[in-house]
Amino acid sequence: MDELLKEALSAGAAGTPTLTTYELVFAMCLSFALSLGIGQVYRVTHHGVGYSRSFVQTLVLMGMVTSLIMIVIGSNIARAFSLVGALSIIRFRNAIKETRDVGYIFFAMAIAMACGTRFYSVAIVATLLIAVAMLGLHVAGYGTFRREPERLLRVQLEPGLDPDTVLVPVFETLFQSYRLVLIENVRQGLYVQTVYSVQAKPDLTPSAVIEAVTAVNGNLKVTYNFTAHTDEV
Repeated sequence: MDELLKEALSAGAAGTPTLTTYELVFAMCLSFALSLGIGQVYRVTHHGVGYSRSFVQTLVLMGMVTSLIMIVIGSNIARAFSLVGALSIIRFRNAIKETRDVGYIFFAMAIAMACGTRFYSVAIVATLLIAVAMLGLHVAGYGTFRREPERLLRVQLEPGLDPDTVLVPVFETLFQSYRLVLIENVRQGLYVQTVYSVQAKPDLTPSAVIEAVTAVNGNLKVTYNFTAHTDEV
C-alpha cells in the first residue's frame, strides 16, 4: 500500500526532482508562515485610508499558490511554458491603490518562489532582512514630506468674473503659494470652474478655507481636498 501511494504521489513528475511528502508540507508551511510575516509587516507599516484585509489575506494565499506552482514546475521547461500559457488567460481588473502594494506583491511572490525551489535559508533570511528594512523606513519616516503638501481647491464663479480679481486677495491671506491649474465652463456655461493647486499656511483649517472663499464667490460650490494632492484634475 505504501509503495502504491508513493508511486501515485510521484506520478507525472518525470524530469522533476521528486519531493517527499514531508518536503512538500514543509515548503508549503514555510511559505505560509513567511507570508503571514509579510502581511503583518504590511499591516504595521501601512498608512492612509486604503487598507484592505482582503489584500493582506491575498498576500498569504498568493505566497502559498506561488510555492505550489514552483514545486509543480521544478526544472521542467516544457511544464513551465505550459503553466505560463494556462495562467495568461487570467485577467486582473483590480487597480492597485498604492504603488507600495505592488512591492509587497513581488515580495510575497519572490519568497514563495524561494520556498517552492527549496531555497529555504534564502527565503527566511531575505524575509527577515526586507521586513527589518521596511519597519526601519516606517519608524524613521523615510520619504515623509516635511512641508505642507499641495492640495486641490475647486471654486465655481459666475460667468464674467475674473478669478485673479476675485480670488487672489483671499488666497494671499490663506495660502503660502497657489497656482491656477484649470479653468473651464460647467453646466453649459452657467458657471466657470477654476482649479487651483494650493499650499496652505500652518494651522489653516478646511472650514476657514471654505468660509473665506464662499464669501467672495457668491456662495457657489467650493471643494477643498484636504488630503495630499493626489487627485487627477
